[in-house]
Amino acid sequence: MRDPFPASAGKRERSGDLTMAAQLYKDGGFVADDWRHLGDDEPLPEAGAVILPLARFLENVATAPASLKLAVLLRAADDPDALAPHLSRLELIAVDFAKFSDGRGYSTARLLCRRHGFDGELRAVGDVLLDQIPLMRRCGFTAFEIVHAPTRRALEAGHNVEVPLYLQPAERAGERPAGARAWARRPAASPV
Repeated sequence: MRDPFPASAGKRERSGDLTMAAQLYKDGGFVADDWRHLGDDEPLPEAGAVILPLARFLENVATAPASLKLAVLLRAADDPDALAPHLSRLELIAVDFAKFSDGRGYSTARLLCRRHGFDGELRAVGDVLLDQIPLMRRCGFTAFEIVHAPTRRALEAGHNVEVPLYLQPAERAGERPAGARAWARRPAASPV
């Protein structure tokens, strides 16, 4: 099997304001993205589908025209509980992973899905790497904006990472204890 991350892959492509061209990976393939990230200084359009930072979303949610679909970008320091009154209106919440080593986005996803019952598209954006995708899915993410070129190439080639054993229970259907360690989980369909 060919290495999905060759040494010549270079540095990660990352844009601090998330305006860099990203490709949306969803349902096992790359798809067109109808949503656009809107910066703080860009005017709110009359129609379309935009992703706004939390503060800007909260400022505009009550006055936005009906022809404009709003989504939210949550950064690591944002409180997902602030969205609770608005979840029924949201089709999409994007969670920013500013860097690989910051795992707060996983907790944000679990809170949105578990505590608040959000069942729309939960999108991971930012520093999303191939090895993280199965763990992100387990927390509730359903879509991924891929800007990391080696990850993009690996996904295009059909390379998917599988994690056969989890050491943190997520209380999900389709998982069962793995051996004598009650906290360890594996997919229910996998062999003993």
